[in-house]
Amino acid sequence: MGEMTLAAKVTHVPTMLLSEQPGKLEGCRQPAIDGHRELGRRARAAGVDTVVILDTHWLVNAGFHINSNTHFEGVYTSHEFPHFIQNLEYSHPGAPALGDAIAAKATEKGVHTLSHQVPTLDLEYGTLVPLKFMDPDSQFKVVSVAAWCTVHNLNDSRVLGEAIAAAIKEYDGKVMVIASGSLSHQIWENELYEANNGTFTISREFHKQVDLRVLQLWEQGEYATFLKMLPEYAKFCSGEGGMHDTAMLFGALGWDKYQGKAEVLTPYFASSGTGQTNVQFHV
Repeated sequence: MGEMTLAAKVTHVPTMLLSEQPGKLEGCRQPAIDGHRELGRRARAAGVDTVVILDTHWLVNAGFHINSNTHFEGVYTSHEFPHFIQNLEYSHPGAPALGDAIAAKATEKGVHTLSHQVPTLDLEYGTLVPLKFMDPDSQFKVVSVAAWCTVHNLNDSRVLGEAIAAAIKEYDGKVMVIASGSLSHQIWENELYEANNGTFTISREFHKQVDLRVLQLWEQGEYATFLKMLPEYAKFCSGEGGMHDTAMLFGALGWDKYQGKAEVLTPYFASSGTGQTNVQFHV
């Protein structure tokens, strides 16, 4: 019997990479990096051998999709931010049986999901950035789930999350589930970026206040209230990837039946207009 051992909602801002390089941004994202490294440390201490990452930078326009390759290896440069992420080398083992099982169980539940073992299907940076800091020695087997879902409803993502949990129970291993995406996600308009010190500021005060309220709800265990507001939160605060990663995560946790503790590992911060954090949901 498998076990979902850790679960978290995490940032993947590309400035985390620049934070480790000499220059004006050196050290700027150390709290975010520390949060990732702490999650990795906790996962290894708990015996985690596999990570399922719900990636809001993998865009899909039909169906749900899982990258279940046996091995991932390459050199990544971001098309979106080539000045932030260049020549990022990666090599990680995969867990194709788990990816296949998730897809099968989701499809059985009425949510059409495909699992892919295609060597040329690369990983996106919503997966690669967390892995860089959580798993620098490539100890974890990786399954990446597309969570930038353009024509999908959040309830289907909840069902996919339930399928993830069900597949993990039949998997031979301990699994960490990571929702990789921001809170609010209204990036600064290009012409306003420099004047507003955009790298370190939120683009909408309304979004910041809603983000802070969401964190408060999580810390108070008021998950049912949060889930009632999730569709409007995703819409009006420009949730990254439509916040499908968050719906999948809570589906895996049990949705409004989840009663675990939310622990903020990285205090809320703004990045390029968006709201970011690292939060572990204890299971």
